[in-house]
Amino acid sequence: MRRRIISLTVLAALVATVLFALPLGIAVMKYYHDDATTGLERAADAAALAVSHELSAGLTPEVPPPADEDEAETEVGVYSPEGRLLAGHGPAAGGPIERQAASATVDVVTGTEGDDLVLAVPVLSGSRVTGVVRAALPESTLTLRIALTWHGMAGLGIVAIGASWLMARRFTTRLVRPLEELAAAAGQLGAGDFTARSPRAGIAEIDRVGEALDATAARIAETLERERAFSAEASHQLRTPLTGLRLQLEAALETPDADPRAAIRAGIASADRLERTIEDLLALGRERRAPRAELALDALLEEVRQAGEALLAPHGRTLRITRQDPPPARVAAAAVRQVLGVLLDNAATHGRGTVTLVARDAGGALAIDVADEGPDLGETDPFATAAAGHGIGLRLARSLAEAEGGRLRLSRPDPPTFTLLLPTDEPGGERNDSPRSTRSVQ
Repeated sequence: MRRRIISLTVLAALVATVLFALPLGIAVMKYYHDDATTGLERAADAAALAVSHELSAGLTPEVPPPADEDEAETEVGVYSPEGRLLAGHGPAAGGPIERQAASATVDVVTGTEGDDLVLAVPVLSGSRVTGVVRAALPESTLTLRIALTWHGMAGLGIVAIGASWLMARRFTTRLVRPLEELAAAAGQLGAGDFTARSPRAGIAEIDRVGEALDATAARIAETLERERAFSAEASHQLRTPLTGLRLQLEAALETPDADPRAAIRAGIASADRLERTIEDLLALGRERRAPRAELALDALLEEVRQAGEALLAPHGRTLRITRQDPPPARVAAAAVRQVLGVLLDNAATHGRGTVTLVARDAGGALAIDVADEGPDLGETDPFATAAAGHGIGLRLARSLAEAEGGRLRLSRPDPPTFTLLLPTDEPGGERNDSPRSTRSVQ
């Protein structure tokens, strides 16, 4: 790319120089030719004035030296009307130019004789031609002047092209170096280094590309970090149905005389819940932006009741589910199901007694409380990784709730009560205040 930019710049400078130099060269040639003709006419007129008196008197004229140094190479000669050289420099016999001037039909006659540019003017005494003044300049002198000027123009053109080459190298380095650094940053990003950042070059277009690349690197790093954390926390979430399945199988082994079909049915149900958990986690692991359907709360609570009873029954504990006029919400059922699964598992593992789940209206939000009769949590933060073992699953549940625009918090430490708040589907949190029945599911 560097070589291509330099080549194109030099080529553009060369084309511009040639296109400018051609008409200028022609203009220079015409200028020198006109200037030489003017000089010859000036020298001839001066000589004609100087010799007009001698010619009128029939005396031999004396040609004065040129007054201008630029006319030093000009040959001036005085001829008789018959074409014979009387004084000065020139051929002994005049040519057609001198004869034409002697006819007194024109004031000035110009032309080329041999290798000379010639100009002739008649010398008059009244209406009578007394002589002809011939001024001549060698064509080689005129050609040399034109050639020297053209060489100077060519030198300036070469200097201009060389300057264009140097400037192209300088600006190409300034342009290409940021692109090379940008490519290096992209290579580091492709190699997995998401901390790589592209430097700023001070060129708006390249800086915008760098900013876009940096934003992409940050998003990729954030996405990978989120997926890694989600995978670690999801693996903890899968242990709950596996633990329930294991307890059911161990209970069946301890009672070999019991009907195995009940244990098999319970194992299949636990396997179904495990499969459903995996499907939920995979669905929630994808970044979905489609509008959510309205949460089917009754069906969800029934699934939670079955999972909770399977989890608590081996410990001789019960689950109590109550609805208190809950408003509708548009959230992912998989997310709510997994959050409640974490809370039930937490209550089964760390709590005691009956577990109570209440779905209620929280002033424009759907609130689901999960409480048990366990010990007071005091100042403990159950969402932090601690020796008590709360952290991983509860952190996953909180992240799932926040992804749905909700919140999960410890609303009361004694008895331990966790509250899941989910936004309603109506603007501004308004809802229909028609009474709903309050019922319990045992």
